[in-house]
Amino acid sequence: MIWKPNVTVAAVVEQKGKFLLVEEQQGASSETLFNQPAGHLEPGESIPEGAIREAMEETGYTFVPYWLQGVYNWHSSANDTTYLRFTFSGEVTDFDPDYQLDTGIVSAGWYDLYEIEKLTHRHRSPLVMQCIQDYLTGQRYPVELLVQNNNN
Repeated sequence: MIWKPNVTVAAVVEQKGKFLLVEEQQGASSETLFNQPAGHLEPGESIPEGAIREAMEETGYTFVPYWLQGVYNWHSSANDTTYLRFTFSGEVTDFDPDYQLDTGIVSAGWYDLYEIEKLTHRHRSPLVMQCIQDYLTGQRYPVELLVQNNNN
């Protein structure tokens, strides 16, 4: 058996002490969960391109990744899935209020650290808080560490 993790990308964006989060519907449940703009890497795109795309699809904001925040390996016991998450920090440069957000996204908004900590029980994964804490401690790596090779 060949094991393969699910590769995901995420964006940590902070403005004036508030972080951009998405509130998303999970399945048929009425409960919503909070996450950074994040999702699965798609075939043919670079890892930073995936983070840019996911931020736009989930928030309507144009995200510019300046730093690789970290690479996180997390196993969800809820669905017995391992995620390899590439998280970027950067800024948003534009907003399209008319952008049709991805299915399942209830809203995108800006939350301060106190609000985010109060919502811990509704975080999609423990990576939400860990990525914010890593950002706040100044953890950053050059995006150029990630090499995209499209040659066959």
